[in-house]
Amino acid sequence: MNSPRAPRLLVTAAAGLGILLVAASLHGLPFGGGAEHPSTEVAVRVDQVGYVHGESKRAYVMGPTAALAGARYKVVDAKDAVVAAGRLGAVTGRWNAKYPSVRTVDLSALDTPGTYRIVLTGTAAGRSPAFRIAGARELMTPLVRDNVRFLQAQRDGADVVTDGPRHTLRHGPSHLADRDATVYAPPEYDAEGTELLDEELTPTGEQVDVSGGWFDAGDFLKFTGTTSYSVAELLLAQRDLPGMAELSAEASHGLAWLDRMWDGDSETLYVQVGIGAGNEAVRTDHDVWRLPEADDRLDVSPGDPDYTIKHRPVFRAAEPGEAISPSLAGRVAAAFALAAQRAADTDPAKARDWLDKAAAVYDLADTEPDPDEPPLTAIPGTFYPEDSWQDDMEFGGAELALAARQLRDDRESDWADAAAGWAGNYLASDAKGTLNVADVSALAHVDLATVLDGSRVNGIGAADLYEDLRRQLEDGVARAGHDPFGAGAVYDDFDAVPHTFGLVATARLYTEATGDTRYAAFTGRQRGWALGANPWGTSFVIGAGEVYPHCPEHQLANLAGSHDGKGAILRGAVVNGPNAAAKLEELNSFPTMKTCTAAPPTGAWTDFDGKGARYLDDVGAWQTVEPALDFTTTALLAFALTARADADDR
Repeated sequence: MNSPRAPRLLVTAAAGLGILLVAASLHGLPFGGGAEHPSTEVAVRVDQVGYVHGESKRAYVMGPTAALAGARYKVVDAKDAVVAAGRLGAVTGRWNAKYPSVRTVDLSALDTPGTYRIVLTGTAAGRSPAFRIAGARELMTPLVRDNVRFLQAQRDGADVVTDGPRHTLRHGPSHLADRDATVYAPPEYDAEGTELLDEELTPTGEQVDVSGGWFDAGDFLKFTGTTSYSVAELLLAQRDLPGMAELSAEASHGLAWLDRMWDGDSETLYVQVGIGAGNEAVRTDHDVWRLPEADDRLDVSPGDPDYTIKHRPVFRAAEPGEAISPSLAGRVAAAFALAAQRAADTDPAKARDWLDKAAAVYDLADTEPDPDEPPLTAIPGTFYPEDSWQDDMEFGGAELALAARQLRDDRESDWADAAAGWAGNYLASDAKGTLNVADVSALAHVDLATVLDGSRVNGIGAADLYEDLRRQLEDGVARAGHDPFGAGAVYDDFDAVPHTFGLVATARLYTEATGDTRYAAFTGRQRGWALGANPWGTSFVIGAGEVYPHCPEHQLANLAGSHDGKGAILRGAVVNGPNAAAKLEELNSFPTMKTCTAAPPTGAWTDFDGKGARYLDDVGAWQTVEPALDFTTTALLAFALTARADADDR
């Protein structure tokens, strides 16, 4: 089952920073041209990036039942010429008291490339944001490039990106002390993972170079689990967009850090850099709000509470040479094996080196873990809770087998056998989910089916794997069938947006593998929901569309970025999206945090809340607008696979 992540930006009691509600509001935000004179009672929701030529296209109108009963619509082009008109479609359900009726606008017949808006007439008045009709590659490739820009902004260490397009957020070299970081013994936490029980951290006497990599989210921690997940998705996306140099470069940047987190000589995997929950004696990344380069300027000595902010602790996944969490082993092995596949044709020696590293990590997996202990993913584990690990082992085995096939390595059959065995265990478990940072089964299934090549191994064949992909998609289809906006994700739980992009990526993977197009309409609607065709009328990708998050809970964006959309923004970042209303009762605040609350084009975000879910664009709302590494690479993979579909259709 899908597990929510815990907040990554906690204000601890030890820090003495009370949690405050941020009440101030920014005015004059460029939210858009699409809502110049909208009705206060009727709202039009569209995919603000655009609809792919030839696909099923749906927009939504929400408002009072009587107002929509006699409403009509027209579609106008960039010159305000009417290109289509008609009556609103069927009622799809009720949203909330202010918008009790939701009806559709079928745009499927509109296939001429261009930029359009929907204008309501009759008993309702309203005007949508702009949307485009274009080919998949034309629409999706700019989104992939923007996602890469977010990753560039997340870079840590000396190798930061200082040039590039205007309005792209940059920062200076940071956390250079990570070049000589101290390894500490695993710390002890309370059951909730919010308080460090050890009076102080215990050093092991080991120093390692763990510089570089990416910040995990709105904070500056670095995790092996999330980075390996994101590196794997970037390398998979390269298969679909092989000519995008910046995508390849960013995958290499993440891979280089992941390589530093593995010491092959001592057979040690390190699980993270930095600590997010401490106590009065150990201040952490989550206790201060600053630019990343500020940490290097701290004047601290051992014993100072802020020492672990500048000299960040490193933790092992296990003692040298001992078995490690299968969740980490599987996905790190998969990332290394995908690197071997990428290099196989151009640099076989380098590819074999990656394959050997992948094999060494995979062999250290603890495949008989304590069933009462969750897999180790982070410290504390509540930051990234995970129920399953068999999917990670399937993923690692499948990618090892594919790499071995390319390099004519005779271990291919062994890894294929292992991957099929873990796939069987996953399919028989009660911890099955859908694609996100806690479940990689969709990625594993598709590549394992390629490995099996029509044969059955350990009782598993491609048909079994494709059936589970359908299970994942049908779960989303079932939820969408009961939602007025056709959402396949859960509104009132963590990670609604990345789960949505996970469904898009899974559907594309399934279609490419099987040729079965039954999920085509569902796929387009999920992408549309995340890009504006949702109750709040906002895209959840920063910089995409006319309405998008302007106040992400992200330290760099808050302190160095623009909040009015006219300067540098955290372009391409993907945020969590709506969450349970009860989870937004308290917002984060720090003395150094710049107040930022952005309102929608009309009214307030609360006007659009419903079904127990709430969305807020406020810098303190980590629950809805904190971006994350894994959120963004899941979307990137979905966009890359959609762009690939355009090439496949030619």
